Amino acid sequence: MKILKQFLLSLLLVLTSFQVLLAQNADTEKATYRITGRILEKSTGEPVPYASAVLLNAETKEQVTGAVADVEGRFYITGFKNGNYVLQYAFMGFAALTSETISITDGNKSLDMGDLRLEEEGVNLQEVTVMGQRSLIEEKVDRTIYNAEFDKTTVGGSATDVLRRVPMLSVDLDGNVSMRGSANILVLIDGKQSAIVASNISDAMKQIPAEEIKSIEVITSPSAKYDAEGTGGVINIITKKNNLQGASLNINTSAGVRGSNLGLNASLKRGKMGWTLGGFGRSGYNILGAFENQQTLLNPGGADVQINQSADTRTNMLFGRYNLGWDYEINKYNFMTASVSVGLRNMRNRQNNLLTETFVEDEFVNALLRNVNVDDLSNNVDLNFNYTKTYEKKLKEFSVSGLYSKNTRNNDFVNSLFTESFDQVASRIRNENRGINEEFTIQLDYVTPLGSGTNQILEYGAKNILRKAISDFGYFTAEGSDGPFNQVEDVAFSNSFNYDQNVTAAYMSYTLGFWDNYTLKSGLRYEYTTIDADFRNSELPADIPSYGLFVPSMNLSRKLKNGNMIKAAYNRRVQRPSLQFLNPNINAANPQQISQGNPLLDPELTDNYELSYSTFVKGSSVNFTSFVRNTTGSIQPVRTIQDNDVIFTTFENIGQERAYGLSVFTNINFSGKFSMNGSVDGYYAMLDNGLEDPLYAASNEGFVVSGRLFANYTLPKNWQIQAFTFARGRQVQLQGTSGGFGMYGLNLNKQFNEKRGSIGFGAENFLATEMRIHNELITPTIMQQSTNTMRNMNFKINFSYRIGKLSVDGPRRRKRGVTNEDLKQGGGGAQEAIINN
Repeated sequence: MKILKQFLLSLLLVLTSFQVLLAQNADTEKATYRITGRILEKSTGEPVPYASAVLLNAETKEQVTGAVADVEGRFYITGFKNGNYVLQYAFMGFAALTSETISITDGNKSLDMGDLRLEEEGVNLQEVTVMGQRSLIEEKVDRTIYNAEFDKTTVGGSATDVLRRVPMLSVDLDGNVSMRGSANILVLIDGKQSAIVASNISDAMKQIPAEEIKSIEVITSPSAKYDAEGTGGVINIITKKNNLQGASLNINTSAGVRGSNLGLNASLKRGKMGWTLGGFGRSGYNILGAFENQQTLLNPGGADVQINQSADTRTNMLFGRYNLGWDYEINKYNFMTASVSVGLRNMRNRQNNLLTETFVEDEFVNALLRNVNVDDLSNNVDLNFNYTKTYEKKLKEFSVSGLYSKNTRNNDFVNSLFTESFDQVASRIRNENRGINEEFTIQLDYVTPLGSGTNQILEYGAKNILRKAISDFGYFTAEGSDGPFNQVEDVAFSNSFNYDQNVTAAYMSYTLGFWDNYTLKSGLRYEYTTIDADFRNSELPADIPSYGLFVPSMNLSRKLKNGNMIKAAYNRRVQRPSLQFLNPNINAANPQQISQGNPLLDPELTDNYELSYSTFVKGSSVNFTSFVRNTTGSIQPVRTIQDNDVIFTTFENIGQERAYGLSVFTNINFSGKFSMNGSVDGYYAMLDNGLEDPLYAASNEGFVVSGRLFANYTLPKNWQIQAFTFARGRQVQLQGTSGGFGMYGLNLNKQFNEKRGSIGFGAENFLATEMRIHNELITPTIMQQSTNTMRNMNFKINFSYRIGKLSVDGPRRRKRGVTNEDLKQGGGGAQEAIINN
């Protein structure tokens, strides 16, 4: 909590400084000092989004102020006084240009530069110099973008570390991701979803190295084009791709006291054909921790039972992800891409000396000692193909995409029980659970402008997802430390569960730009789902009816002066349960806390309402977003007490969730060398499981607050320093709370050899040797207090080097792909709206 208090104090200082900036901006508006313009591509006349416009002193060439263009290429510069200036505008891959001298006087305070045109240049990337720093956070008409490639504090980490830095997202210590308090989100990788993401988001994020990520898009109000899945919204992780000519090889590695990373990334582009080959591996070791758990079982008709548990923990990890990609430009209007990606994730958790002590009415009854070994091993493969046809008519496009994805996962444990004297193993229990999640998807999309302009856009398409999930599980028992294992014949403990799902969908979306500054995007999607589920070794019921859903969406935006924007949105979302909620395998790694999935679960339905406002102050930005979320049929855990004082957890569609929230984030550019961004996300949650029986009825409500702060400073001679901190307060759950925590990091980086290589030093959580998180569970019959401890101090050395020569060549091309937005897990003008899809 000390870290949280320090963070909130720092963020308060940031917001206070922003109030000063706002006051200064008000004075500027009164003086009406402003330079505007629009930056276009010379060859095509299209806007150059996010080009930089810098105002320099005409004599000293020192930077006075500047701005970043929006998606339509328009920029607004304020924060200057009378004097002589020159305007320099540039973007990566274009030749930087400088205007003639601009004279600002009392009679000439506001100036429109008109259309400024940049011409592409084919030069080595190492030779391009960009004035100032591109913003880490960008706000578009329907999404917020975090440019992860500029964050060096995540070097040697995974996608989980990057997601902790993204506004509106929260990631706990286990890697579970939530958006505005909802864990029911869709995560895409380059617009596509693989089976490993559908199976378990936290697992997939740990598998992707941070160095592979270019940016992360947070889409809180998805349009009808997106699958109806994802109650909280959509997260799209954009990996580093290019349309460059030449050959290159990039090597990056890091080594630390708790983990190491090694990555190779090669590119080859000759003419119309290109190849990419990437491989990343990451290992984690020396990850030590502990947990303590105290649970009291309240018996209204008898004696209360108290159970205390404690253990030391140790975790080792090995992740890898490898990708081979191919693209071919058939001609000016036809383009193909294909890729194959394989990956692995091996995690081995050990609980040593798991001590369980039982008391009845404060009288000691017995003590049991166990060792628990859990192996969570998985691998995945994705095959993807995409064909895109464009037309001479601007924005008109047809695409067809196919995806085959398979994830295989073995989640096994061995529980060894010691004798009463704790000197040898008395018996062992082994659970083997082999899971397979397999998908085949075909998708067609068509986009066309209506009429001769681009203020009306029509999109429609169709999609089919065939998904097959299998859980093959069995329990085995053995005597002593080396006796043979014998399978338990009970079908509840040894069985095979097959779950086949077919989702057929069609959508239509219409975008209208009107009254110059307004954009309306509305759409309707229909999805029909059929499910076939069965058990191999029993007649257990699994009859699940088919169902159809209409999913409407609407987004309205208005541009204000100086690039400010206000947006309103409504959408309905559906959340189908994933295998982790359906899986009937009994998880008894901890025999006092057993859990089991429910194959008869129905989907959740959620209505989302959102209102946001974005403004710019002297090149800096601030965004305010309010939202309301209402979920019916919420999938919630139900906990009961079984024989032998065991807590049994399963899932039911019994809950209702309501949340009212506000998020504020800022991105401040103090100069071309120093920038800072911070955010605070808060919401008030109300949860109710809808039960009337006083023994099982549950409800809870309260505030949940989280925040983050990031700072970047460029030092002389190619040195750079970055700092990051994140904190989340106590999180309200249906039956209790999850404790808050905080983390922070610092990175120092030096580039050399014309920026081909870099070497740096990083430190994480270096002020404390361990982190303790307190969780609480309260029901009419159960009271539980648990504490998880993690020793997460880390020091690391980072190194990367690039070999080869690449140059910009050819047009920038948008690539479409399959987007499966699926499964519950633990504005601008019309043209802008289409580009943002």
